[in-house]
Amino acid sequence: MILRPEALEGQLAKGLAPLYVITSDEHLLALEAADRIRRAARAAGYTERDVLSVERGFKWGELLAANQAMSLFGDKKLIELRIPGGKPGKDGSAALQSYAKDLSPDTLTLITLPKLDWQTAKSSWVAALQQAAVYVEIPNVERAQLPSWIGMRLSSQGQSADRQSLDFIADRVEGNLLAAHQEIQKLGLLYEPGKLSFEQVQDAVLNVARYDVFKLSEAMLAGDAARLSRMLDGLKGEGEALPLVLWAVSEEIRTLLKLKAGMAQGRPLGALMKEYRIWGPRERMMDPALRRVSLPVLEQALQDAAQVDKMVKGLRAKQFAGDAWDAMLQLALKVAR
Repeated sequence: MILRPEALEGQLAKGLAPLYVITSDEHLLALEAADRIRRAARAAGYTERDVLSVERGFKWGELLAANQAMSLFGDKKLIELRIPGGKPGKDGSAALQSYAKDLSPDTLTLITLPKLDWQTAKSSWVAALQQAAVYVEIPNVERAQLPSWIGMRLSSQGQSADRQSLDFIADRVEGNLLAAHQEIQKLGLLYEPGKLSFEQVQDAVLNVARYDVFKLSEAMLAGDAARLSRMLDGLKGEGEALPLVLWAVSEEIRTLLKLKAGMAQGRPLGALMKEYRIWGPRERMMDPALRRVSLPVLEQALQDAAQVDKMVKGLRAKQFAGDAWDAMLQLALKVAR
């Protein structure tokens, strides 16, 4: 049974299932969901706990043995199986399918996985788990959703803030949901319940954002120049390798050019995005980006990327002033505007 994350609490209140699966790249939200299941299991008498982690050399017989082993004291047992890589392999696939068919009544099993790619999500072992388990897939909190998420978290501790304050917090915790949680908790400790002023938020919240090279491409596609500039500054400050940043931006420019060329031949955008494996937030951003940016601009941007590459390698590029990071910003803004 596939369950929405917000419905988990209600499902646990009705009675525990023998098998739960949590899949997410949002570590904070996955941890909170797992903690809810652990608390419910303890309350229901699952006092013994085995934790198995699928690393290199893991023997899948350990999972079957843990399921079949009787507790020394006759207690019910919680088995946690962690698959950090998200791909159990051929032996693991067979073991998970077999396990899902033979669940022990005295054992509750919790399997945690990262967000699965579309190909893995279609695997037979995933289908078996979805049929046998309460399967909770927790989506990422995207940048556009972050102010609302922060607002809901503040509301849960009796506080609120205006949009300016929520945006301020979001800018400083982007890409770091655990830090966002900690900053929200800090506001709860520092101030009484009620509406927070912008000055209170500004004084309390640290800049703990973590920037992702690939999120930079999303800001460029979205035409968000302010966020793009902020992210490049952050990546530079964090010591990110400029060649990696240039590669990510250049690849996005090449993708836009391929889509433009395909559309010029009369092919539908949806089919082109499927062919180039574009999905998720990028899929939603492509159409507006293609409408905004002309073919000549993209062609020039690709030429500019070659010049930035020269600067990264210590060579001179006539059309750019400043250092290679400044040139990188100018290149990305060309596509964002």
